[in-house]
Amino acid sequence: MNFSKLLKLGIALMLLACLLDMPYGFYQFVRFLSTIGFGYLAYEANSDHRNNETILYVILGLLFQPFLKVSLGRELWNIVDVGVAIYLIAKAINFKKYKK
Repeated sequence: MNFSKLLKLGIALMLLACLLDMPYGFYQFVRFLSTIGFGYLAYEANSDHRNNETILYVILGLLFQPFLKVSLGRELWNIVDVGVAIYLIAKAINFKKYKK
């Protein structure tokens, strides 16, 4: 398994852990690591000329960044966390593309 797949799974697990009642510092830590992770994934996607993924990862990085907080409320953040986690897991276990 390559690094980007592990990174996607790691971010997804952290986001799902945010559904639990954790100390506030944990959420800050997750936001910080997620921003770094999405930045790396955006760079990797851009290097492979996957423009749509690049834009998505940049948007996710900006959404999760811990410096200028986006205030969505606990319930909406839970929905975002689950949605992003599902997307990342799906991308991590994506079947190999067959080239003709």
